[in-house]
Amino acid sequence: MRATHSSLSVNKMASYCLTVTRLRLALGTGARRFHVSAAFSAKAKVAMSRFEPSSTINYEKMHENINIVRRRLSRPLTLSEKIVYGHLDDPAGQEIDRGRTYLRLRPDRVAMQDATAQMAMLQFISSGLPRVAVPSTIHCDHLIEAQIGGPEDLQRAKEVNEEVYNFLATAAAKYGVGFWKPGSGIIHQIILENYAYPGVMLIGTDSHTPNGGGLGSICIGVGGADAVDVMAGIPWELKCPNVIGVKLTGSLSGWTSPKDVILKVAGILTVKGGTGAIVEYHGPGVDSISCTGMATICNMGAEIGATTSIFPYNHRMKTYMEKTGRGEISAVADHFKDDLVPDNGCEYDQVIEINLSELKPHINGPFTPDLCHPVSEIGATAKKNGWPLEVKVGLIGSCTNSSYEDMGRAASLAKQALDKGLKCKAQFTVTPGSEQIRATIERDGYSKILSDVGGIVLANACGPCIGQWDRKDVKKGEKNTIVTSYNRNFTARNDANPATHAFVTSPEIVTAMAIAGTLDFNPETDYLTAANGEKFKLEAPTGDELPSRDFDPGQDTYQYPPAEGSSVMVNVSPTSNRLQLLEPFDTWQGKDLEGMRILIKVKGKCTTDHISAAGPWLKFRGHLDNISNNMLIGAVNIDNDAVNKVKNLLTGKFGGVPDVARHYKANGVNWVVVGDENYGEGSSREHAALEPRHLGGRAIIVKSFARIHETNLKKQGLLPLTFDDAKDYDKIRPDDKISITGLPSLVPGKPLTAVIEHSDGSQESITLNHTFNETQLEWFRAGSALNRMKELQ
Repeated sequence: MRATHSSLSVNKMASYCLTVTRLRLALGTGARRFHVSAAFSAKAKVAMSRFEPSSTINYEKMHENINIVRRRLSRPLTLSEKIVYGHLDDPAGQEIDRGRTYLRLRPDRVAMQDATAQMAMLQFISSGLPRVAVPSTIHCDHLIEAQIGGPEDLQRAKEVNEEVYNFLATAAAKYGVGFWKPGSGIIHQIILENYAYPGVMLIGTDSHTPNGGGLGSICIGVGGADAVDVMAGIPWELKCPNVIGVKLTGSLSGWTSPKDVILKVAGILTVKGGTGAIVEYHGPGVDSISCTGMATICNMGAEIGATTSIFPYNHRMKTYMEKTGRGEISAVADHFKDDLVPDNGCEYDQVIEINLSELKPHINGPFTPDLCHPVSEIGATAKKNGWPLEVKVGLIGSCTNSSYEDMGRAASLAKQALDKGLKCKAQFTVTPGSEQIRATIERDGYSKILSDVGGIVLANACGPCIGQWDRKDVKKGEKNTIVTSYNRNFTARNDANPATHAFVTSPEIVTAMAIAGTLDFNPETDYLTAANGEKFKLEAPTGDELPSRDFDPGQDTYQYPPAEGSSVMVNVSPTSNRLQLLEPFDTWQGKDLEGMRILIKVKGKCTTDHISAAGPWLKFRGHLDNISNNMLIGAVNIDNDAVNKVKNLLTGKFGGVPDVARHYKANGVNWVVVGDENYGEGSSREHAALEPRHLGGRAIIVKSFARIHETNLKKQGLLPLTFDDAKDYDKIRPDDKISITGLPSLVPGKPLTAVIEHSDGSQESITLNHTFNETQLEWFRAGSALNRMKELQ
């Protein structure tokens, strides 16, 4: 780690000024903020249209803020602290205490995927503001279902989702937002190729936004309401994160890939071990990992609950930026490199050390991304647990692993199999991360090799990773195994089949297992049989980090926001079943919440997939009332171990969770949900908070929350509360009534009391904690953060 200097040397400043002058001339601007508006080569004409002139980089301001904070704290800073504190709204006055205080930040830009952008833009429309205050983009990647193959699936998606795409395109044009059309690629790959750079702070309405940390960025997944705050020009609040240091030594080689780093870390920290923290990778091993490999590691950091993950700026990032047309930015970053690496002597709240030279290939699952196994042991473990050994489908790609390097290494294995007369025994799918990746791997022959070995190249979209997969080879309920290079493998996530055993691993291991057709194949030691009967071993995968020629940008899929959008019409039909304008939530009535029913007491893991499923429900993400029909239908009811079956305590009959909630609301009965540990882990989808609020929920009471979901609940005017004593979870019975007292005098840090009234007439009281600060309490009192925003206008 290098020491950070409080000021630039005279020579360095002179060189920096020359670079800035060149950058300004290249961009045709004399502004003090440096405009990032193009791939700067002469042949980058197509790429020129993909960047807004208002997209800016301001290392000077960040440098000033870092120096203010360093003088105040009088200690070395981690890289995470430099970038986060460098974006403080008030660096001189902000109280800073890791893990305790809330920071008011000024992110540089916002990115939204199409499923969450619908609700985010509907909320922005409700705010009444004329135009976004920071550069923002919408990316159409979630609504394309994998059925046949890329071109056919894309065309079908354009037809099926025409209403939604038109809404997003016109809303983007009206409010000054860039629009990446369907087929452009997955949001996180587009960000890495175009918008991430060392030192930027970006928030995105998707939990895997941290992917940008592979390019030295602080990229954080949030709900749509947080995005609206930033787009409205309001300082964004984040609890001051702790910092977990992961020191990497040695170097990657052979079958071991960057994916194995995060698979190992997930096994160490578990799905909640990173909650409230930024994971900061450092050490000499960093330089053995490509930029896109670092992005893979940061991407899957979402699975340990981390706020985000990040790597320090190095030559790998510089090379990637130069290859993607952003050499001038890297030149400026070089002058501020001391701000883009951790200070010598900085302290982490926890340190993990991994020797990359000793790290072996790993595979995690099933049903949770932190169940970690060495590939060499998975066969024996599967046999012991009765997991199916036959691999039905191998799937590579997704936002986690769809880089040029990933595809090249997978193709090197496919080529070896083809040379021996073999094809995949399992079904095999390939998802390019972006149109640029698709076009480039097609030009360079990787696509043909992967197709020849049996692969189907899907659209440049999320596809099966998020459940957008019209799978037909197994019946629902049929026990089977799939292996993917994705990031998440919750029950039924990929194919809506709760009996599918999904394992996550590297693209290389997926490809090898798809060729072998079995989970117990270890490519480091096991042999395959060639078409001529010869036994052979696959050689370790190889692949270029970046193409030897420039990337092929492919088709131009970007819609530039017009300078003036007030005349653009945005239409939402009142009869639409896909889109619905929002009505304000009711305000708090100023008194305690009494006699509330328990809608469901959830047993065990309850992710946002359980609370608001994706897959076929994605089509209703812009229609709050329709999407609410999936609320908690995947959660297990502790009363009967069933899903979507709860007792209506007004009628005595059992019904679906949303149906009972609607009945309670229609009869003026408030209700609560009781849950277990890490409630709401997984996706950033705010629908998991909007739906309970829409259907009459008032509080969610659990042992602990995942970060994003807790914030989303606060934004929508709900009370996210935790048991002071986790054992109090056992005191609550599904037929109890609950009253929450102390609300009129609620202040930050002051617990609330829940009075539990049992059906036998007995009562007992328990203590509930909260993490509201004063600003967030204003959201609760107003009924939602959006209501509060309108009050302040």
